[in-house]
Amino acid sequence: MSWRVANACAERKFGSATRKQIIMFLADKASDDGSGIWCSKGTIQRHTELGETTVKRTIRDFLKEGILVETGARGCKNGFTVVYRIDLTRIEALELTAEPEIETGATVDPVRTGPGTGATVAGVPGPPRPPNHPKTTHKPPTRERVVAADEEAKKVLSAYPPDRMRGKAECLGRIRAALDEGVSTKDLTEAVKAYATQSAGFTRSKVCFSDNWFKSGRWGTFVEDIAKSREASKAKEAEMLAGLANWVTDKHPLCRHITPGQVDALLAAELVTQAQIQAAGLRS
Repeated sequence: MSWRVANACAERKFGSATRKQIIMFLADKASDDGSGIWCSKGTIQRHTELGETTVKRTIRDFLKEGILVETGARGCKNGFTVVYRIDLTRIEALELTAEPEIETGATVDPVRTGPGTGATVAGVPGPPRPPNHPKTTHKPPTRERVVAADEEAKKVLSAYPPDRMRGKAECLGRIRAALDEGVSTKDLTEAVKAYATQSAGFTRSKVCFSDNWFKSGRWGTFVEDIAKSREASKAKEAEMLAGLANWVTDKHPLCRHITPGQVDALLAAELVTQAQIQAAGLRS
């Protein structure tokens, strides 16, 4: 546990209580430089009591924003666990939670920060909070998040075969709902492409038009297959790294076939030490 990382995260705004809860849990697992965080999404879910989809979406957002960085993988009983590092530079660039000092300057009739309790000429008490109190100044609403969601949805829909496009507005709404549930833009786009490839050459009576395809959630099966394929690839990679680690530990002659990239992956996953790498003759 690092108090330095935990304090840095506690003093910053992350946009929501959910994001703050997850980053504080990860900070509790970090070293002083923010590295060495290895806990599965299932572990995060159990300890924070958040939904699985919420945890996955938040971790994915942190990676996209650069707040979290994947530094490798570490073997475990279920295959492997991704190792993360909190980027302290990105954390320190976030907005502080402390309320900023408000410099209003002195006026003839200064702004009152407390409730108006004094009597007026008519004997009527003042309002509970003056209308010109700094905290009653409302910031204009922003549509940045809405625009970003629309762009992501349009990106997904553009992958659907044009000759089967129908009900664009409804399709975009269904796509945005799927993205809000935690499905990544990349996975949903790949699901659309997979269906397009699968149904290539079908007659119009055999294909599904876009509005019905998204409405019925037919993309779900494709997304699940993509996730299973990704997990299988990660498990295979973890198994391969474990085998290479055994070569290094045993100083096996086949160590000469280990590439520099694989050496970096072994060190990042903490499967071997720098001393073992040097003893195997992989680095001087």
